[in-house]
Amino acid sequence: MPAQILTAPGKAAAKKRIQRKGGKEMSIYCFGIDVGGTSVKCGLFKTDGTLLEKWEIPTRTENNGENILPDVAETIKDKIQDRGIRKEDVAGVGIGIPGPINSKGEAACAVNLYWGFKPVAKELSELTGLPAKAGNDANVAALGEAWKGAAAGAQNVIMATLGTGVGGGIIVDGKIVAGHHGAGGEIGHANIDHKEPEKCNCGNRGCLEQFASATGIVRVAGKELEACQEDSVLRSLEKITAKDVLDAFKAGDPVAVRVMENVGERLGGALAIFAAVVDPEAIVIGGGVSKAGQPLIDCIQKYYREYAFSLCKDTPMVIASLGNDAGIYGAAKLVL
Repeated sequence: MPAQILTAPGKAAAKKRIQRKGGKEMSIYCFGIDVGGTSVKCGLFKTDGTLLEKWEIPTRTENNGENILPDVAETIKDKIQDRGIRKEDVAGVGIGIPGPINSKGEAACAVNLYWGFKPVAKELSELTGLPAKAGNDANVAALGEAWKGAAAGAQNVIMATLGTGVGGGIIVDGKIVAGHHGAGGEIGHANIDHKEPEKCNCGNRGCLEQFASATGIVRVAGKELEACQEDSVLRSLEKITAKDVLDAFKAGDPVAVRVMENVGERLGGALAIFAAVVDPEAIVIGGGVSKAGQPLIDCIQKYYREYAFSLCKDTPMVIASLGNDAGIYGAAKLVL
């Protein structure tokens, strides 16, 4: 994918140094990397959060993903050379990985990358010669939204990413809550229905992901259609998608409305529980499902306010604004 260049610093700018108080020199640049199963998104930033350039490289997962980090290091080195940037002007490299990452930057595993245990931050630092930090991709996206996105400036944020699954990220005092195992923020696997008979992909039953993800919405819609005889535009569809349900919901289809009220109550109730622990300044809703817009937010927020602790009831709930760039923004922020 060709690079999208937003600003060119030039060699003269690369040689400038920003002075800290006390006369110490401060870095000018940093890199944010977001590793996905098919491509790696890369961003070159100024340390004030200005995105200078973004590009992608393929994710080479063959041979247990042994080429992924060397490829990342190579593209960073190439970018530094192409732009005439001095290495000492670079604060470091942050990287988001689809899997649990502990506070040391170690991945217990990353199934989509075919990794077992890997000291990601340590290896990337050795390969680039730059400071490096690593985080879970959903947590890193939440950090990006808290830094420069929908919750810009907030120090305490909960983010729920509603896609094929339900991802999440929790930011407290401006830092990712990774936890002991790197499983902090796995809100999609919070148990919200102790009587659910079907298993989640994680092996448990009754996870939030089984109701509030795109696949969960389709599952809830299928059960609702089986349980009633009411007319619905959904009955005429050979294969229902989450978008179909959301479009019907916004159009006022009674079955779709009941489905989304069910989803909204479960997600709103779960977010109210998380808010009682985190006391966020903002709750961010992202992922493909969030494209349903304000009607979805209203449906979730109605139940959130019903169940939330009194001091948290008026917490703003907003739609993520950085889209696919949230990961590179958050990754860059890791090293600042």
